[in-house]
Amino acid sequence: MKKKILSIMIAVAGLMSSCNDVLDIEDINNYNPQLVWNDANLANAYMANLYPMFGNWNTGSDSFSQQLAGIQFYLDRVTISNDQFKSWNYNRIRLINQAIVDVNKGTLPDAVKNNVTGQALFMRAYTYFDMVRHHGGVPYITVPQDRYTDDLFVARNSTKECFDLMIKDLDEAIAKLPKRIAKTSPEFGKIDGNFALAFKAKVLLHKASPQFNPSNPWNNPYWSEAYQVNKQAYEDLKAQGYALAANYEDIALVERGPESVFTVLNSYPNKTANWDNGVRPGSESRGPASATPTWEFVKEYPMKDGKLYNDPTSAYHMSDEEFLQNFWKNRDPRFNKSIVWNAKVYEVSGKAGKRQYTSLGIAHELDDFGINPRAGVNSTNLDRYTGFFVLKNSLLRLAQAEVLQYDVDYVLMRFAEVMMNYAETANETGKLDEAMDILKQIRQRAGIEPGTNGNYGITATTREQMREAILAERNIEFAFEGHRFWDLRRLRMLNRLDGTTKHGVEAVAIQPNGQDMPLSEARAKADKNELVESNFRYTLLQVPRSGVKVNVVPEKYYFFPIHRDVLDRNKNLEQNKDWGGTFDPTLE
Repeated sequence: MKKKILSIMIAVAGLMSSCNDVLDIEDINNYNPQLVWNDANLANAYMANLYPMFGNWNTGSDSFSQQLAGIQFYLDRVTISNDQFKSWNYNRIRLINQAIVDVNKGTLPDAVKNNVTGQALFMRAYTYFDMVRHHGGVPYITVPQDRYTDDLFVARNSTKECFDLMIKDLDEAIAKLPKRIAKTSPEFGKIDGNFALAFKAKVLLHKASPQFNPSNPWNNPYWSEAYQVNKQAYEDLKAQGYALAANYEDIALVERGPESVFTVLNSYPNKTANWDNGVRPGSESRGPASATPTWEFVKEYPMKDGKLYNDPTSAYHMSDEEFLQNFWKNRDPRFNKSIVWNAKVYEVSGKAGKRQYTSLGIAHELDDFGINPRAGVNSTNLDRYTGFFVLKNSLLRLAQAEVLQYDVDYVLMRFAEVMMNYAETANETGKLDEAMDILKQIRQRAGIEPGTNGNYGITATTREQMREAILAERNIEFAFEGHRFWDLRRLRMLNRLDGTTKHGVEAVAIQPNGQDMPLSEARAKADKNELVESNFRYTLLQVPRSGVKVNVVPEKYYFFPIHRDVLDRNKNLEQNKDWGGTFDPTLE
């Protein structure tokens, strides 16, 4: 049946701003393969329609961890009959497999066929990786099934088979893809060999991790292979000029920088993201912020010397009580570049000298947080706010009316992740010096003081201590980038989330004698940005104030169940053993 092909458009469905003047396929599920795979423009259009799989900026990507407010894991958050934490994307797999088969039947030049095939093989491995980290082994389909149905009457491959097939796909992709797509190339934004190698290293890190090897988490044979490939990825990319951005705040905001390994392109008005609209205080956005940092996360940032505030050996040691009243002082520079707190200078919307206030009765009603009875008003933000906002990756020059124009390119994988993955595998194979070197590079870029020993506050001398140091560094370095929950899960450390609560910080303006400042005086000073952090008293408040207040994260969440509807459609599928079935999703 002849299918419609749309005429020339400025970009492919607005999905890849780098692919200008190409054709778009109206319905990727229904098209004429003889037309598509004999025309390079249409072949590129087909592939471009698959690129949204890599996502975009997501303000809530770390809401499952301690970093952001919100109790996400209530009792029975995940069941076999709901859609929570399910990844079963065989419609995409079918489209990918169709591309691999059909492009090689067409008359396109071999170079085009290889490039399309390489992209598709990577996409297949990437899609299966997400399924496997959710559920363990899944049916690894490598040929197109019936175009009009997605019934999969095949059994699950073992988890080991899935990992082996992912690596096979990635190796073939690396062989077919260009090694590196230059940042000045019109092809930039597409998958290249460097991204494929870095992702292969990440897959092998997961394969070796405790999630898949619960009875032998740290000494299984997979760590050696993971180390070799992660070291290769680090050294290969470094030799080509990949490096840490000179300034932490520039990683994404200065686009196409040295740290970008794979980038999802955005360009207003064709393609934008909701980051600024989601992280800004409500008075500078289109509504309340949807993601706010917690007090728990604020405490986890080190001090300027790289040590925690409660470490007696830190030059900036404070008691819990002292820290609550001085938490903004002498911190890891990444703290200042990532988080907004009460009375901080926050020159958003081009407002020079502006300070952001959160104190009830002083701050804008879309910014306030607190229960101070003297304020005479009730905050409407007690279930969603914490007294902190996200600064990281915010495009402050945008005026309030422009927040929906946010079009900073989304850096899906950056060189710092390649480095940290390498450090982890080095540590677990007994190479603490290599792991230490990576952590020192990360902290040096952050601006942490080197100390007299040049270790930037890192005191780890054993494998176990270095493991914790690496995990802590990932927590800070990748703040709000969606890593934390998945890191804890693959390391079988979900107990660090189970049973936890979250808190925010209320600020109340005070006079020099410590007494509450009259609100009329406080408001007048705030209007002129005269109140600084030390003009307030700080108190902890649990958040949310109503509803579920404690996380419930059971052991069985290391592998999520296959949806009951999927099982009902395929009698050959087994459910995971912790969810009423017999399938073992581990490598053991």
